[in-house]
Amino acid sequence: MPSESQRPSVRKLLGFLASVLGAPLLVWPAWLNGYPLVFIDTVSYLLHTTVPEVPWDKTQAYGPFLHAFHWQRSLWAPMLVQGLIASHLIWLTQAAVRGRAGIGWHLAVCAGLALLTSAPWFLATLMPDALTGLVPLCIFLLAFGALTTGQALWVGGLTVLAVASHLSHLPVALALIALVLLLAWRLAPVLRAGLPVALAVLLLCLANLLAFDRFTPSPHGAAFLLARLQDDGPAVALLRDRCPHFPPGAGWHLCAFADQLPMDSDAFLWDETSPLNREADGTLRRMGAMRGAAEARVIIGETIAAYPLRVAIAGIGNALAQSAKFLVGDTLVPDHLALSARRAIAEFFPAEELAQFDAGAQMQGELPRRAEPWLLSHVPVVLLALLAAPWMAWRAAKARDGPRLALLSLALCALLVNAAAAGALSKPHHRYQARIVWLLPLAVALAALPRRPEVVRPR
Repeated sequence: MPSESQRPSVRKLLGFLASVLGAPLLVWPAWLNGYPLVFIDTVSYLLHTTVPEVPWDKTQAYGPFLHAFHWQRSLWAPMLVQGLIASHLIWLTQAAVRGRAGIGWHLAVCAGLALLTSAPWFLATLMPDALTGLVPLCIFLLAFGALTTGQALWVGGLTVLAVASHLSHLPVALALIALVLLLAWRLAPVLRAGLPVALAVLLLCLANLLAFDRFTPSPHGAAFLLARLQDDGPAVALLRDRCPHFPPGAGWHLCAFADQLPMDSDAFLWDETSPLNREADGTLRRMGAMRGAAEARVIIGETIAAYPLRVAIAGIGNALAQSAKFLVGDTLVPDHLALSARRAIAEFFPAEELAQFDAGAQMQGELPRRAEPWLLSHVPVVLLALLAAPWMAWRAAKARDGPRLALLSLALCALLVNAAAAGALSKPHHRYQARIVWLLPLAVALAALPRRPEVVRPR
């Protein structure tokens, strides 16, 4: 039997072993596909460090993270690292909830996530969506996990990375920190969880200052919110009210196109026919969304001031619509991959890597068919977790079990805020909620595990 001095080392070894064994389970769709999964936006994160080309519409954290492990050799390594990170955070969360983690329970939980939820389909994808569900786990662990100093530094670093990887992660993190204050009613857990989030914001601001000469977390994010507000209608009402009163040639760029709006928010941002991407005379306006961000900020401010109720109602409707969309599927198709991710792999990676990519089921258009049987359980599992979570949270509160109550509460809050943020910043898509909805079945599963009994030693 290990001595007292040996036990921490044994626990570290078990944690490492459990994390390594759980990682392949959490990214198994990559083997079904024959290659790590990619999305049309993956190209921006690859080109960020290989060209290099700073993406104007994305943050500058995830691209360097990928490069730290692929080195223009293979994308398998960063995908496996994503699985390893997720596996270790789940191990630490089990320990926080039960008092001590068990390797058997860990593998059972990872296998359940792998087979029954959307988790592996995003953890195996080279996109910041792989880190969305890890933000709440990190904040839970920092606030309630009773981590060692080394663990706190590790989880804190992961928090910085995860929050900085996508702007939609920031409102989720901020809402969770507010909830930590309500649950703990102490400053120390809030500071532990909040410091890495503040550091992530600072790094985003500094990166944008260097790249775009603007000290802000999002120099061009206003274009996305404007796309949503014009699609919902309030921004169009403002344009039609204000544009006739501008002197000739002195109005907003969009005034020349007010009669063509509203239009689909995705088309507004990306189509060449969009008012953002056309001059008044019809010629192409390159990087229109980026160039129009300053005007977008003004229009957004005036729209909210003029139509606050309409904006609020539209936002609630978008959040509800996003909450109901959580199916895996829209990230599995090969749409546009030949001109996006494939281009980056062909230019900057070895020929054998491109051959693997081309042979993959996703690029061949076969992945949706292969994946279909494995996706059938997702909706019933989420619905069962939605029913179980409030009841389990009530029982945890009654039993004064702080960690279980916090885990369940943070998971529910994260799903709601993610839906609101994604619905407000973009057209509701299944992938925005599917990337995080697996967190709730995980929280329910961990909260249902028996607490480790205290070992009574003979005197």
